[in-house]
Amino acid sequence: MSDHVTTHQAQEDARNDTILIYVNGRIVPKAQATVSVYDSGFMLGDGVWEGLRLYDGTWAFLDEHIDRLFEAAKAIDLDIGLDHQGVVSALLETQIANQMTTDAHARLMVTRGVKTRPFQHPGLSRSGPTMVIIMEHSKPSIPRPIRLATVPHLRGLPMTQDPKLNSHSKLNCILACIAAEKAGADEGLMLDVHGFVNTTNACNFFIVRKGEIWTSTGDYCMNGITRQKVIDVCRADGIPVFERNYSLVDTYSAEEAFLTGTFGAQTPVGEIDGRQIGTGQMGPMTMRIRELYKALVEADAAG
Repeated sequence: MSDHVTTHQAQEDARNDTILIYVNGRIVPKAQATVSVYDSGFMLGDGVWEGLRLYDGTWAFLDEHIDRLFEAAKAIDLDIGLDHQGVVSALLETQIANQMTTDAHARLMVTRGVKTRPFQHPGLSRSGPTMVIIMEHSKPSIPRPIRLATVPHLRGLPMTQDPKLNSHSKLNCILACIAAEKAGADEGLMLDVHGFVNTTNACNFFIVRKGEIWTSTGDYCMNGITRQKVIDVCRADGIPVFERNYSLVDTYSAEEAFLTGTFGAQTPVGEIDGRQIGTGQMGPMTMRIRELYKALVEADAAG
């Protein structure tokens, strides 16, 4: 049996068999939650999305996630069809319909909508956007630290497809993940166009060296909200943290490494390219940052 682990691995939950899904203003059972084969998202990956996490009745950093959704939509010239509060209301309506109070994850997706013909031009999408919210009971269940393998796929320049954009077009990252799996790892460690360590195919990446936290400059990766919160809590707690260029040589000799993302918060990395990182287990700095992040989430809910 394979011991493959993913950064989005969750406990099995039978309640997810009967979840209700938001599709263009309607909340319907999973089997009825369908979109057209002519939809721009299905046909071309033409859309943007956000992932959100529910902790104790509160969607963590909700306004920042919805703001980022609107920024991404504007970047691709997509009219969501709702204002900020309208999107929040749709999310809360879906949450209430599913009676979810904690340990839930939502994927909020907006595409350019149904096309009149099966071709690329955005002018063929004339029926307005498609908006879907999939909300699942989801508690992270990652049994061991993640293994990474460096892959040849890069996060590229903004004039190709800006990696800061949370778009439906994820093929580059999927190919990176496939390459990592074929190398016996769980996820791919991607470099930037200059050969510096950048991000993984699904999460932002950090290392710990001599009491300092290093992450990439952010120029060639999704600038994750959890990534920024980790930087914020480190600064507030007096932990030296740097957004900088660094190489695989720096990475292999790190005492700790961890990933950040909305789903898993902070996920430890035990191995990179067959080299054990630190003890191969979650290190004390990662544990400390986890506690600081948890306190920040609780403060956000209370505020």
